[in-house]
Amino acid sequence: MADGYGLISSVGVDPIEKKPLHHYYPGEDIFSIGSWGCNFACAFCQNWTISQQGVAGGRAFTPRQVVDRASASGGIGIAYTYNEPLVAYEFVSDCAVLAREAGLKNVLVTNGFVSPGPAADLLPLIDALNVDVKSMDDAFYVKQCRGHVKPVLELAEQAAACGCHVEITNLVIPGLNDETRLIEALVEWIASALGESTPLHLSAYHPQFKTDVAATTLHQLEEARTLALKTLPYVYLGNVCSGVGQDTACPHCGKLLVKRRGYATRVVGIIGGVCAGCGCRVDLITRDCPQTP
Repeated sequence: MADGYGLISSVGVDPIEKKPLHHYYPGEDIFSIGSWGCNFACAFCQNWTISQQGVAGGRAFTPRQVVDRASASGGIGIAYTYNEPLVAYEFVSDCAVLAREAGLKNVLVTNGFVSPGPAADLLPLIDALNVDVKSMDDAFYVKQCRGHVKPVLELAEQAAACGCHVEITNLVIPGLNDETRLIEALVEWIASALGESTPLHLSAYHPQFKTDVAATTLHQLEEARTLALKTLPYVYLGNVCSGVGQDTACPHCGKLLVKRRGYATRVVGIIGGVCAGCGCRVDLITRDCPQTP
């Protein structure tokens, strides 16, 4: 058994939007767990207090206990999140098997740095992922994260090919990964490799851990979103208080589909899995248009 098997740093019931997933059962809650540690060492880590350290003791859960608590929570399933869940690969896999048997969804919030073999074993158990693509520049990954970008992109592509719902997050850090060419490269990769309907979340950085450059401004995020919207219809903003980049509108007719204010979410324009305005099939998975097996 792996060191740290079942050791949990964080437990909670979160809105699915907090993962962030905006096109996967919007407005629903999900039971969320995190462990300790990470396979990256990002100098700007926003969750460094759990990802950049471990504990010898702490709360220990069995997979059955996790699944039982998730079932009792009333949420749609389990999100493996907070730190990098793949450092607890065996525990996540064991939980995911039991969750699938219990009719629960499995959601992975990951940096995507995993080999294709282990990914191939795990992905059939995973329903949705948010993959954090930190930059399209491999030199950034080497210097800032002690890793590489290619395996991350390959994991997202592998997950999409496996039939998982995939959304992408990019933490926009001024002066480090916010160049126009990098945003354009990210958007072009999403459109070509994952599909234009794949949601992109542009998230604001705040000084943390070993990085003290100025925080991302709302203006900087909105500029990046405007650039991304030239290609992608669904681009959201995170870690900021703004009325921009929160709601989901139909890309065909502009009708509001999902209204968001913070984590308060209402599905308002979807009837029978189609846009109430123009009748086009929506690019969301909801209780009204659930994920196909």
